[in-house]
Amino acid sequence: MSKVKCAIIGSGNIGTDLMLKIIKTSQSLSLNGVIGIDPESEGLAMATSHNIAISSTGLQGFMEMDEYQDTEIFFDATSAGAHKNHHDLIINDGKQMIDLTPAAIGPYCVPVVNLTEHLKEKNVNMVTCGGQATIPMVAAVNQVSSVKYAEIVASVSS
Repeated sequence: MSKVKCAIIGSGNIGTDLMLKIIKTSQSLSLNGVIGIDPESEGLAMATSHNIAISSTGLQGFMEMDEYQDTEIFFDATSAGAHKNHHDLIINDGKQMIDLTPAAIGPYCVPVVNLTEHLKEKNVNMVTCGGQATIPMVAAVNQVSSVKYAEIVASVSS
C-alpha cells in the first residue's frame, strides 16, 4: 500500500510531536515536509536529521519546492490567524488541510465519532484534546441512553 504524502505546518512542540508520531508509527502517511518560519527551530533541525524536506520561509516557501506538488494533506499546527492564511493559499490546489488550531474554518472532527462524514472535506478542524477524549465517551453513552448535556472538567499541568 502506498502512503499518502503529508506535510506539517508549524515546527514548534505540537508540529514536532506530530512529526515524530508520523515517522515512527504511521502505516498510511509519509512525511513529505516540515514547514516553519524560524530557521533555527529545533523542529526544523530534527526534520533535517530525519532527511525530511523543510521550509524555513513558511508555507509560501514550501509551495515553491518540488515536494509541494506531491503533498496531499497538510497538518496545520500554527495559530488560528495563520491557519486562515494557509487555508487561503492552498484551497484551490486540491490539497486537504487538517486544522490543529482554534480557527475552526472547516467542520469539527472527532475521528472515532464522525471521520467518515468528513473524508471529502478540504479543511477539517480537529477538536481539542479534551474534546477528543470526552466526545467518544458521550457518543457511546448516547447510543444506549439519550444524553442531553455533558461536561468535562480537566486540569492541565506543564
